[in-house]
Amino acid sequence: MSSVPLRALTLDPAAGPPAVSLVVPAPAARTPPAAMAPVAASPAASWLRALRRQALGLLLGAVSLGGLLLFWHLATTYRWDFYIRFTNLPTPAEVFTQLQTALASQKFLTNVGISLRRIALGFAVATLLGVGLGLLVGRYRLARQLLFPAFEALRPIPAIAWVPISIMLWPDNEVSIVFITFIGAFFPILLNTVSGVQAVDAVLLRAGQCLGAREPQLMWHVVLPGAAPQIFTGLAVGMGVAWVSLIAAEMISGQFGIGYFTWESYSLIAYADIVLGMITIGVLGLACSWLIRLASHVLLPWQAFTKLGGQT
Repeated sequence: MSSVPLRALTLDPAAGPPAVSLVVPAPAARTPPAAMAPVAASPAASWLRALRRQALGLLLGAVSLGGLLLFWHLATTYRWDFYIRFTNLPTPAEVFTQLQTALASQKFLTNVGISLRRIALGFAVATLLGVGLGLLVGRYRLARQLLFPAFEALRPIPAIAWVPISIMLWPDNEVSIVFITFIGAFFPILLNTVSGVQAVDAVLLRAGQCLGAREPQLMWHVVLPGAAPQIFTGLAVGMGVAWVSLIAAEMISGQFGIGYFTWESYSLIAYADIVLGMITIGVLGLACSWLIRLASHVLLPWQAFTKLGGQT
């Protein structure tokens, strides 16, 4: 807006108050901004943004793992012995040498592949049933009254206690181990899904109903997205419990798998192989949990703009 020069006014008391006329300049015409067409992000761009968001976390995680590796090296190299004895544990160099030998052997890779197949099958079935039943139990009172008491009665039974029953239930040992893995992952996924569905804002549900949405549309467009953050939390927790259950089952009744490899190494007093098996289990579990978190960032992009209380 251009500035208007001001003139000095000489007031004559006899002439009365001067007439003042205000000239309001007309507002400048605005040019409407050009309409911006929404640009849909490609899946590759979404994955790239998720990886960038995870970069700092990966760096800090590497520092944490490096500190643990340094402690292991010092404790085993200098044979620390102060109530906790590190005298018989292999050094990182010995385990790395054994890793090179194991990678050249088909037996170790076969065991890792069998464990991955078992965890994938058990976790996939647990995800389908846990999320599906969780949506029903959390949304409908009749389903909750009918199914939830039975689930609560079975939930406290640890997965390792299912080993004898699963051997009797299933005709094949492989299926029984997958079943134990499924049991370990199922209940965390189910409970987190139920909790997420019950936490969906009722205002959103009423708004959808007022807009004419039917029940299947409400479940797909309102309930499922609203419960998705807690569902992914259940998936992450379920993945960890699934690995614990799988390794226990392989140690007790398995003939293949990384858990069986670790237990067999203990029977043969092969200390380097024991530590190698433990590290392999940890790396595989970490990779599976990281994939779940990465998938949650990609499938739930609005979570990046939600800052929870206490998080910095």
